Amino acid sequence: MKNSKFDIEAFLKSLTERPGVYRMLNAQSEIIYVGKAKNLKRRVSSYFQKQGHDIKTRSMVSQVDKIEVTVTDTESEALILENTLIKKHKPKYNILFRDDKSYPYIYVSTGKMFPSLSYHRGAKRRPGKYFGPFPNASAVHQTLDALQKIFPVRQCAESVFAHRSRPCLQYQIKRCSGPCVAGLVSKADYDRDVRHTLMFLEGKSFEVIEELAKEMEAHSEALEFEKAAEIRDKISALRAIQSQHLINQPGQKDLDVLGIAWQAGQVCLSLMMYRGGNLWGSQNYFPNVKRLVGAEESELTVGVLEAFITQHYAHHPIPAQILLPQPLNERKLIENWLTQQAERKVSLKTPVQETAKGLMKLAQTNAKAGLKQHLTQKASQFERLQALQEVLMLEKVPKQMECFDISHTQGDLTVASCVVFVEGVPETRLYRKFNIEGIQPGDDYAAMKQALMRRYQRLKKEQQPMPDLIVVDGGKGQLNQAIEVLKTLELEHLPLVSVAKGEGRKAGLEVLYTPYHDEGIDLAPDDKALHLINHIRDEAHRFAITGHRQRRQKAQTQSSLEQIEGIGPKNRQKLLSHFGGLAEVKNAAVVELKKVPGISAEKAQRIYDFFHGEA
Repeated sequence: MKNSKFDIEAFLKSLTERPGVYRMLNAQSEIIYVGKAKNLKRRVSSYFQKQGHDIKTRSMVSQVDKIEVTVTDTESEALILENTLIKKHKPKYNILFRDDKSYPYIYVSTGKMFPSLSYHRGAKRRPGKYFGPFPNASAVHQTLDALQKIFPVRQCAESVFAHRSRPCLQYQIKRCSGPCVAGLVSKADYDRDVRHTLMFLEGKSFEVIEELAKEMEAHSEALEFEKAAEIRDKISALRAIQSQHLINQPGQKDLDVLGIAWQAGQVCLSLMMYRGGNLWGSQNYFPNVKRLVGAEESELTVGVLEAFITQHYAHHPIPAQILLPQPLNERKLIENWLTQQAERKVSLKTPVQETAKGLMKLAQTNAKAGLKQHLTQKASQFERLQALQEVLMLEKVPKQMECFDISHTQGDLTVASCVVFVEGVPETRLYRKFNIEGIQPGDDYAAMKQALMRRYQRLKKEQQPMPDLIVVDGGKGQLNQAIEVLKTLELEHLPLVSVAKGEGRKAGLEVLYTPYHDEGIDLAPDDKALHLINHIRDEAHRFAITGHRQRRQKAQTQSSLEQIEGIGPKNRQKLLSHFGGLAEVKNAAVVELKKVPGISAEKAQRIYDFFHGEA
């Protein structure tokens, strides 16, 4: 399979047989594939054999104009480098998994006198204990909610806890024992609840139940039946949680289970995470494998699994064991790499025992259900996109749409939003907002013009892909601003539509205007195209309002304290940190203000007088 543009024979003559990474480039010097090899010469030459290749390989090799290699000492080093280059260059013939945000954790502030439980994401800088990772935020909040019902450990912020003088609603509904108010709970009782919470999160729920059972018996013997009944209810709640999990044996190692399902050329990989014997949630992934048509499903499954493991666990915590639906071709190599990454033994296994088979069956069921839902949603979105293409008479289905809206308060602190929909669904990582300056207050036309100019001037300068459709919120006036900007930037070929509110500003009565539909397009309220336009318009409106509120809050916070003579940036920061916000500073008495480091009696009085007036 020789490419006439590339002299593979000459290249192979000088190619080493050592381990390393190879990069295939096309005529535009774009990296189209990255691979690793134990023997570079043997692996690269295999691509250019005349027979035995699938459609994907033949298509890829026909585009190769150049091959670059990096020699490594070991195959493990090649695996690490391969993953790094795939993440960096996103070659179109590699299986790609989208980057996730860092996983969330439950944080227990064990260094405090009365520790709290809280949601945590990001670097683990605060002293205390972290439990996770959880696959998503909802799994964390569900666990926190369940724990709050069993062990009344506080979940409030430190700034709130430090300044409470009365118990909050959580105490009233018996979801917190009220350590913020002296006398409501003893230190020993609170510490016991914290210890039981930690044991539960460590997978020691059986031990917790045994301890609680002994406490219940002791209260019963002492004729303290009310306390015994409370403990009985805790035990029942813990047993209910245990019954929800397939594995709940003491001492169970951390385990990830990967299930996979295929349908209509699409794949779903389901990751189920077990920590301390408890299922902490699942996450579905839909990698791009469209270009792998022609290969056997089992071969593709191995490729997807290997790609996921090397890309995912390079940046996320690695469990002691990963359960797979089928063996990997390079199991030993990847297992050694995981062990090096985790600095402890990590094993890759396929299910043999009944418990493991049950876990895999559940993961496979999740993958099938996730794929079915994904395909249904994708088909529904495509129908809406097709309807919009037909209504606006577009040359192609608008894969990427961008919508703009303006928000301000009586013309002040204007913010413009730009939201992006890809294949009919929001792509939040591509959202942008613009703080509008230098215009007449309340001039929405000028604000829209500035936002559009800044957005597309930058995309054009950076040679970034342009949207398939631009949507602006407003009538003909906003449409004319957009037309003027696109003409100035020589981008008038980009499809454009504006959305004008209908009679009475009621949803479903909107009118669409384009440069070619001056009279407007009036669609039925149940039209699929109108539903999609309203969806992106409403999302742009929400994002604009959110951006404006953040800007207004920041301005109010800064302006109020900045107007007080003698209160500099450091003092402002100390005040806000101590009280937890501007509203609390405004309501603070002089004696409370003086407790803040750096705030003298004279400054405290000045702050109080500023907000309350002089006596």
